[in-house]
Formats: sequence, structure tokens, C-alpha cells
Amino acid sequence: MATPVGVARLCRLAGRSVSSLSARHRRAVSLPARTCFISTTTRNNLQFRLDERTAHSSLDLFKKDTGVIYRMLGLDPSHVQDNPERFRDWAVVFADERIGSGRHYWEVTVKKSQEFRLGVAEAQMSREDCVGTNSCSWVFGYAQRKWFAMTNSKIVPVTLVGKPDRVGILLDYEAGLLGLVDIENPRIIHTLRAQFKVPLCPAFGLWDGELLTHSGLEEPEGLK
Repeated sequence: MATPVGVARLCRLAGRSVSSLSARHRRAVSLPARTCFISTTTRNNLQFRLDERTAHSSLDLFKKDTGVIYRMLGLDPSHVQDNPERFRDWAVVFADERIGSGRHYWEVTVKKSQEFRLGVAEAQMSREDCVGTNSCSWVFGYAQRKWFAMTNSKIVPVTLVGKPDRVGILLDYEAGLLGLVDIENPRIIHTLRAQFKVPLCPAFGLWDGELLTHSGLEEPEGLK
């Protein structure tokens, strides 16, 4: 049975997927240790793919796991392989790389989505939460034709003229900086500051359309 439009819209605005409405409350789980790359160099053109093991059941990966598309109803969570690393209530997916130091840059094509969040989160963040709603994730988002920065559920408007087809994300781990980058006229549009103490993953939330990630890139010249 189709979900009423009003209910679906409220779900997307809240960041919660439609399929999670009937989900029972789940206790937080302890995530198992993973063997994966942790970046330790200052500049190494970080390259990553999206990690299907973390992807919510409403998200499909494509283009060799560099892109993600949102399906409003998605799959029945019971039909998705059970994995403690998977987001069960929120349309979120992490990248498959962890960052423990250095300065890193990647880009995201956003032209086919009207509602998303881009940023980083602690690799062991609870899969009960959504990126931007706690103190261990930092994101830039777009919804209702407006940009914002968000962490710990605190939303700060970001002044950005129009909506570019593609944006950049700059992470300086030691400096505690996460920047949203205008790639047409390379500059940092807005900065989030934090003290990063544990490994981070590039993180993505999506409630409309699709996103395509571009990693392994050189940082544009002139960014501070």
C-alpha cells in the first residue's frame, strides 16, 4: 500500500526513512572491529567507495559503489542482510575508508537530489542515529532549497547562491576543520570546527534522487 504523501514528506524532512515508521526501537549495538585502511599521510588523494554494509535498505549503490540512489519505500529491512554496521532507521551510508590524520579532499555531484547531507562521522557512530543529529558527526545539508551546516542537531544556515551541480568537501583532521567548497571559484564557503579524536568516515544522508562521489582528487589551490 502506498504511503501518504504527507507522511512521506514528514519522514524525509526529519531525515528518517519511510520504511522505518514501523520499526521497533532497537538497542544500540557494539560494532565489531574492522580491518580497513586508515589514512595517516598529510596529503594522499584519499580514494574511497561507499560501503554497502552500512547502507540503509532504502539506498542502492551504483557505478562501482561510488554513487547512491534513494528509493522512497526501499527494501523490507528483513530482506536485507543483517549487519550491525548497517543503518536501520535512517537513509545513511558511510564510505569504506577511515581517516585518522591528514588533510583530504573529495567532491560530490548533487544535481540530481533536492535533499541530502554530506560530511564526516566517527566510524563507530551509533547506527541508531542520523548524521548531523549527534556530537560525533558533522555535515553540510540541503533541503527546501536551502543549505545548512549541522552537528549535534544544531542547524546553521549557509549562504550559498543557487545550487551547484557539484560541491567539494575538505577535511583537515589535525586542524579540526571540515569545509564546504565552491569548486567553480575554489573557496571554502562554510567551515565546521571540531576536535577530532578518533577515526572518521566520509558520510552521506539521502532522501531524494541520487549522489555521485568523486575521490582520489587533488585539493584545489588556494584553499586555507
